[in-house]
Amino acid sequence: MPVRAGSADLPLHGGRVPHWLAVRMAELGRVVTEAIVHHYGTDAYLRRLAHPFWFQSFGAVMGMDWHSSGITTSVIGALRRGLAPVADELGIYVCGGRGRYSRRTPEQLMALSNHTGLDGASLAATSRMVAKVDSAAVIDGYSLYLHAFVVSRTGAWTVVQQGMSPQCKTARRYHWHSERAGTLVDAPHAGIEGPPGGAITNLTDARSANARHVLPALVNEGPSAVVRAFQEARLSARPASLPVHLSMPARHAVRAADIQLPRLHANLAAAAELGPETFPELLSTPGVGARTMEALALVAEVVHGAPARFSDPARFAFAHGGKDGHPFPVPLLVFDETLNVLTRAVERAKLGRVDRLFALKRLSRLARTLEANAESPDWQTLVAAEWMATSHQGGRMVATRASSPASPRAPQLDLFPTPDTPLPKAPRAVEGKTPSWRND
Repeated sequence: MPVRAGSADLPLHGGRVPHWLAVRMAELGRVVTEAIVHHYGTDAYLRRLAHPFWFQSFGAVMGMDWHSSGITTSVIGALRRGLAPVADELGIYVCGGRGRYSRRTPEQLMALSNHTGLDGASLAATSRMVAKVDSAAVIDGYSLYLHAFVVSRTGAWTVVQQGMSPQCKTARRYHWHSERAGTLVDAPHAGIEGPPGGAITNLTDARSANARHVLPALVNEGPSAVVRAFQEARLSARPASLPVHLSMPARHAVRAADIQLPRLHANLAAAAELGPETFPELLSTPGVGARTMEALALVAEVVHGAPARFSDPARFAFAHGGKDGHPFPVPLLVFDETLNVLTRAVERAKLGRVDRLFALKRLSRLARTLEANAESPDWQTLVAAEWMATSHQGGRMVATRASSPASPRAPQLDLFPTPDTPLPKAPRAVEGKTPSWRND
């Protein structure tokens, strides 16, 4: 039975993604998708999209605001643009989107069926019903404005849709995944969770089965009968707990408490251990240095990490910063070097030369191995160093370039060391704990 795989509550933000970031997000979305499909297949990729924490981490590593509702729109848009040229090659198609694009989803699925042979009518009916369940059968105060349907050539699918509550100034993202064939209206949810907002109505709950059976007849009996049944269903339904639920704060600043620091230290330590002298598969690309390796270590975890490792999506903002300047401006030179390395690795893999792509997998494995013993500066020191380096890393934020920590969009100045304070040393693994990664 298709199930709602999870949900996420996010602060509601407006605005648009600037062009300079949008094009990079589309490219990074494409190469990360290609890497995942190469290693694990399309079904595994769809399962990742259906995981709220992975999805949020994916958006954060792209340089979006790490916590906002805009991650949903921007990631879906990036995938729609980035995957379009390689959709037939990968066997993954992105339909729908925000606003008017969401309403065109059934039409796009029907057109896709003519192109691929998929059952477009069934997929279109599924799209409509999933949207109806989260907007009409489950009444929780959030009005849907985004609906994206990602389907593979095999017919497996993931739906990501988002609603907003202007009163609460929050958005709620719903993730669905087709695990097994079955009905979409008979207890399809693993549960529903969110900030307390009063009683909700859930007509998909198993205890509302009787109400669902008699509703068609009640409609013909007049409004009083319908109201009576509605009240009974409301009393019988109860909110349950989702095993996978993400709730992000309204503040922009990234704090140490938002991050599992041992994991970040392990990512950075892995990047330092596998430097230019010992990691030629990736670093043969001119211009790639230590900072790009740190970004690649986080991207590698997005590709290869287990679900439990995405409980702190804010950590992935350290790869390429954020367009709002939190935790630091997007370092365009680092972003472009990351894209260059990943693109070359994927293109070589298509020709059967998988050395660079599998080098990323080793990088991810090493980070997990080093997690218990890695050493690194604290979060504020790491962020301060990135702000100090932003001028020569092409740091950029929305509507402005960030040339120094004195930028008006920068964090509080007490985060920054004085000019004569040395930059933090590269993280390292405790002596004797480095694994034999060459044999992986």
